Order: sequence, then C-alpha cells, then structure tokens
Amino acid sequence: MNSNKKYLIEASVGLFMVLGFACFMFVAMRFGSQSIFSQEGYILTAKFQSISGLKKGSLVEIAGVKIGKVSNITLDGYRAKVEMNINDGIKIDDEAMASIRTKGIIGEKYIKLTVGASDDFLGAGDEIEETESVLDIEEMIGKFIYGK
Repeated sequence: MNSNKKYLIEASVGLFMVLGFACFMFVAMRFGSQSIFSQEGYILTAKFQSISGLKKGSLVEIAGVKIGKVSNITLDGYRAKVEMNINDGIKIDDEAMASIRTKGIIGEKYIKLTVGASDDFLGAGDEIEETESVLDIEEMIGKFIYGK
C-alpha cells in the first residue's frame, strides 16, 4: 500500500473518531444537567430552611412552564441559599413566592415560583423573600409513627 494513501486513511479515521467523540460530548452535556454554552438570563436567590433533594440543575417553573434552572446551592448561616438562573424576558415581581415541590410522589425536586400582583420586578442578584421549604415525607411519617 502506498504510504500517502495509508496516511490519508489513518488521518480520515482519526478525524472521524474526534468528530464522533465531540458529538457524543455535545449530546451528553445537552441532555444532562450541564450546559456547554453559558446560559442567558439573570440570577435570583432565595433562602430556604430545608431543600432536601433539590440539586444544581433542578428546574425552576411558573405555572408548569420551565423558566430557568438552579445554578448554585450554598449554606448561608443555617439556611440554604439557592441561586436560580432565570431566562431572559421572564419578569418576576417582588411579591413572588418560591416553593420547593416534587414531581409526582417520589419524583425529582424543582422550584415553583408563584407570582404576586406587584408592578415592581426583581432584577439580577435580587432575593425572593417569601419561600416555602420542601415537605419531607419521611419526617412526617416518623412523626406519625413515633408521635414526636
């Protein structure tokens, strides 16, 4: 076999492998909780007493429509501080309430935003003051069984 032809075949196979790997990584990142490209939007925060089961990448919804994702979770004193990346064009009023809900009985956790009636809107870096923590089924069952 001619060495130039052999080199061309090896280079083609290598290029095909690199493109295949790049496509695989794109699909894995796109459909996973990570994103390859920085997301557009702005950050709002909310502090909760308990966020049991909520994770980075969890959905943020209004009326069942996805409007963003949880971008970071940290501890602020003895409360969980949740940062949410809200999509551009979505306005959240300053009377909004953030509550942690579960999809189905034992499904994944997400943040449900319930808007108020105010004409004033939150901006980047603002905090949603009114929050409702997750309802912990295990804790409720424990209280029911042991009466504590």
